[in-house]
Amino acid sequence: MNIMTYNINGIRAGLSKGADKWLEQVNPDIICFQETKASQDQVDYSYLTNLGYESHWFSATKKGYSGVATFSKMTPDSVIKGINIFDYDDEGRIIRTDFGDLTLFNCYFPSGTSGDFRQEFKMKFLADFLRYMTHAKDLKKHIVIVGDYNIAHQEIDIHNPVANKNTSGFLPEERAWMTQWFGSGFTDAFRLIHPEEVAYSWWSFRANARANNKGWRIDYSSISDGLKPNLSKAQYFPEATFSDHCPMMISLDF
Repeated sequence: MNIMTYNINGIRAGLSKGADKWLEQVNPDIICFQETKASQDQVDYSYLTNLGYESHWFSATKKGYSGVATFSKMTPDSVIKGINIFDYDDEGRIIRTDFGDLTLFNCYFPSGTSGDFRQEFKMKFLADFLRYMTHAKDLKKHIVIVGDYNIAHQEIDIHNPVANKNTSGFLPEERAWMTQWFGSGFTDAFRLIHPEEVAYSWWSFRANARANNKGWRIDYSSISDGLKPNLSKAQYFPEATFSDHCPMMISLDF
């Protein structure tokens, strides 16, 4: 099973740039988009439908903002939109799909870059999400949580850790949360396969950052620890330039 996560930064823009044709070549079984910035009825995704994908969307109430969508070649046993916390569900941040023994969460974590209020919102989200995952009783045997976490965990995950030590997305309390997260029964799939490889998933539009590979690794696939023997591949696709992020995909063998 190949599961891809991709912050598309506007699904209409991404598809118009040819993301759907590129996805046909890579051929993931499941695609988890974040930051769709559209409702389902605003998007022509017929190309993906013709490739055999069905889709499930959870859009923000605010138009042109946030939102997640999961495209899969298998029909999920169940689809759950949100985690029953209004502030996050109103922004369309989490959609869950179950496939047999697998629970998949497609998540778009908040950013705190716009100011103190949103940073506080982000930290509350992190605490609430960890609490939710800890106490959820109906999860399946295997769990995968993919998406834009908006946090670079370690110094290897950011091009200039010293200059960014006080920047949202690399704050000590955010990094501490990631350490706690990866100690709570989940594993960073990419780091399990590539413990020392430098790879980024987001680049600023400023200062020619992508061309100079001055990026951040903020898009992750977390797998429940019981899935570690099933993980055969984890990779980023920096050549996919349909967004300021790049896709990431894991392969699970069952």
